[in-house]
This record gives sequence, C-alpha cells and structure tokens, in this order.
Amino acid sequence: MTLSDTLMLLGFFGACFATASSGAVFKPGDWYENLAKPPWNPPNWLFPPAWAVFFTLIAIAGWLVWRQVGFGLPLAVYGVHLLLNAGWSAIFFGLKRPDLAFAELVVFWLSILATILVFAPISATAAWLLAPYLAWVTFAGVLNWSIWQRNRVAGFARG
Repeated sequence: MTLSDTLMLLGFFGACFATASSGAVFKPGDWYENLAKPPWNPPNWLFPPAWAVFFTLIAIAGWLVWRQVGFGLPLAVYGVHLLLNAGWSAIFFGLKRPDLAFAELVVFWLSILATILVFAPISATAAWLLAPYLAWVTFAGVLNWSIWQRNRVAGFARG
C-alpha cells in the first residue's frame, strides 16, 4: 500500500469519525432514559461498539471505491449518506423529535441503499461491507418508529 493509499484510508476514517461525533455531541441523556421503549430495545452499552464496527466498514468501503475510481458520483452519494447519518442524532436526541428523526431515517436508509447500488459495479466487496450497516439502520428505523409511537400519548415525543 502506498503512502497516498494510507493517507486516503485515514481520511475516510476521519470522515467517519466526524460523522460519529454527532452521536457524542447529541447524547441520549435523561430524556431518552425516560422514554417508553420496546422490550427488544438493545442495552445502551451495545451502541458504541456496534457503531465502531459499522464506521470501520463504512470507511473501508469508501476507500475501496476511491482506489478504483477516485472521487466522483459514487463518493458524492457516500458523502450525502454520511451527512444524513450525522443528522439523525441531532434530530432524535438534540431536538428530541423521534417523529422527524424517523422521517429523516427513511431518507438516510435510502441513501445507504443508493450508496450500495453505486458501489456494487465498482467493488462488490465495498457494497457488501455496507450490508450489515443497512441491516442495523433497518432495525434502528423499526426501533425509532416504536419509540415514537409508544411516546406520542405520553407527550415525551412529538408527532
């Protein structure tokens, strides 16, 4: 691997770290702890290691595509999906709006699917690296919906 390859890989990890920082800025806190959640809600300790794995896969996937085609439409789609990823935490935890977060998550989910579709012809490996992430965000969407619905009447969640 060349120095350029190594620096770009570090750049992709940096972009993922910046995206992940949204979760550090907009923390769950007491508001989230007081929400009614389904019994299948994962324990809070699971989220940081799970996201560490997903962001590692996301960074490697972007880097693999960059190595094949450089910057262009596939990585523009990738960048949009990272912005939508960061936006979810700001909406759900920052604004305390599970309803708006769910709507954003639908667009976010579609952006992951679009990223997989534009990556697949370039690098099947990159596309497959994003599959567990898509599955997790699918689960997160169902969880987001469930939390929103369970808390509408209680007044904790708008919508």
